[in-house]
Amino acid sequence: MVKKIISGGQTGADQAALDVAINLGIAYGGWIPKGRITENGVLDEKYKLNEMKTSNYNRRTEQNVIDSDGTLIFSHGKLTGGSDYTREMALHHQRPFLHIDLNETIAFQAAQRIRSWISEKGVNILNVAGPRASKDPNIYQATIDILETAFYIDTIHANMPGPSTIDGRPQEKIENESFPRTIDQAVEKLLAKLSLRDKTMIANIPEENLIDLYNSLEETLQNELRLWLVSPELLDSCRSRVGQEGGKFDAASVIIKALWRKLQTTNVLRIVK
Repeated sequence: MVKKIISGGQTGADQAALDVAINLGIAYGGWIPKGRITENGVLDEKYKLNEMKTSNYNRRTEQNVIDSDGTLIFSHGKLTGGSDYTREMALHHQRPFLHIDLNETIAFQAAQRIRSWISEKGVNILNVAGPRASKDPNIYQATIDILETAFYIDTIHANMPGPSTIDGRPQEKIENESFPRTIDQAVEKLLAKLSLRDKTMIANIPEENLIDLYNSLEETLQNELRLWLVSPELLDSCRSRVGQEGGKFDAASVIIKALWRKLQTTNVLRIVK
């Protein structure tokens, strides 16, 4: 899992990465040109970055590549300008890099690719780069959405029990245990398993991005709540919640949305470091 995020402090993708780190309580840093210059003037003092002895943007770009375990580059389309120079520096210094072209990859797929790449390359210090806001007005929010999704999924996967055990017990030991019969009982069982940090992150996921949470937690739900045993009471409770009398539907999605709504009343806007 990433322990630190660094960037060059420029508008756009750089500042988006820093804001994600600040919001999620992840350590951050990086190098910025002398004078803390960006295209909009001096960088806000809230960003605690190291100031270079030169105002040269390329020197800053190279140093951030050197100081990281891997570089993630966002773009809409092919790399140009400073983003392409970042790629060249990663190749020159033989550092891993991943380019995410948002014109060719949907958000959740991008988040999954990032998670897999970080794990495969053992990236602890992640350098994030991409175009400045004046060249791509949409890059800031796109970078935030994808990075937050990647870190939400990664943290939740790390903290939830694996599919072969529950509370460290083999599945064969718990076949006869009592499992939730209603949505409310299912939500309470999940709340007991989640850390405060996990609850906070789930609560702050926008409703339109809940599909990312479904993909992350569905397998765990199938095992933790024993949905694969097709509990009639729990399934009836889910059908009632969505107004369905019969037919096929995704019980896991119903439970996850109920969990999210519950956390909206207790954990929104709280960041646990």
